[in-house]
Amino acid sequence: MDKIVIEPLSRLEGHGKVTINIAEGEPDVKLHIVALRGFEQFVIGRPAEEVPRIVTRICGICQTPHHLAAVKAIDMAWDAKIPETAKLLRELMQLGNMIHSHALHFYFLAAPDFVLGVDADPTIRNVVGLIDKEPELAKQAIALRRFGQKIVNYVGGKPIHPITGIPGGQSKKLSEEERDELLKEIDTIIEYSKNAVEVVKSLLEKNKDMVNKLGVVDTWYLGLVNNGEHEFYDGTLRFLSTDGKEKIEFEAKDYLDYIGEYIVSHSYVKYPYYKKAGYPDGIYRVGPLAMLNVCDTMGSDLAEEYRKEYLDTYGFPVKQSLAYHHARMIEMVAAAEKVKKLLENDKIVSDDIKEDVEPKAGWGVGIVEAPRGILIHNYETDENGIVVKGNMIVASTHNTPAMELAIKQAVKEIFKD
Repeated sequence: MDKIVIEPLSRLEGHGKVTINIAEGEPDVKLHIVALRGFEQFVIGRPAEEVPRIVTRICGICQTPHHLAAVKAIDMAWDAKIPETAKLLRELMQLGNMIHSHALHFYFLAAPDFVLGVDADPTIRNVVGLIDKEPELAKQAIALRRFGQKIVNYVGGKPIHPITGIPGGQSKKLSEEERDELLKEIDTIIEYSKNAVEVVKSLLEKNKDMVNKLGVVDTWYLGLVNNGEHEFYDGTLRFLSTDGKEKIEFEAKDYLDYIGEYIVSHSYVKYPYYKKAGYPDGIYRVGPLAMLNVCDTMGSDLAEEYRKEYLDTYGFPVKQSLAYHHARMIEMVAAAEKVKKLLENDKIVSDDIKEDVEPKAGWGVGIVEAPRGILIHNYETDENGIVVKGNMIVASTHNTPAMELAIKQAVKEIFKD
């Protein structure tokens, strides 16, 4: 038996390795994630209002969704009804992080492989090499990230690890000057986002054979929708079957009735699955590819046209793992379009951003669409508002079983001859 070990895995948030045992028949593939974060224990014993500021440290890229999922969970636990403007501000903050993270993921982590070639010298197959070869593209990537971070800074109080989401609403309003500054830039950001879609389309078309052969697996899909529309901040969860014919929709508070977690011996990460289908048949994917599969429409004009073209290109439901890059850029267009709509709503600069709320015993779930997919925070508090139990399922956890399947499929494809 031949054994291949890929360690460390790069271009991901965390640590991991892959072991591949090649033998007659099925290759044995294991994705090992052995970094222990421990945040479910860190928050126990803390006042719940502190949790949204603590959990941002889970990830330096997806800190905003962790902040928002946590504060939404505390809102539910304490029966807080937040003002409309607070909800708009939270959604704007979420969209800012989406633009920043999606630009980072494609241009900084994925594009070097496509633009410079997977066989290029690793010393140049990175963002520095991309800047050297495609300086204008790199400038647009940096502008997209800067704009997204500016939104988070204005709304969240800090560009990294926001602090303004509090039980009952927001602690900081958006000034008219800040709103107007963002409005001056948004049309340019939309154009840069559209260009990103065209870039990824071109790159994937040039690598069509690889796209249609590597990481093509049958899974379920899970995403967030609002009356069928693609949704980043607030809505209901929807499972889509492997053949695209069955849709199962449920509320965030009922997630434990639909999502199970299987334990494997080679990883600290639990392997989530759709309970009705069981494990491993119920393995599912989250993130942009899954989101564009489960929704009926993007809810914004440009992004919806791109989604229709995307489905025509890959089929429905889309199964090709490399199509995640295409879906991610379409989501960036949608996020930019929705930012413009929010900024043009005068309620976004209202002073009505917080309702009074008292700590109490309760149980709550907060769910948002993080850049890598569905993010779940679930907390229970005692009568003093102290956290007594916490559960989190982050996007990369949802995707881990499917990533292992995709690697196995790729190995079979590479070694089939």
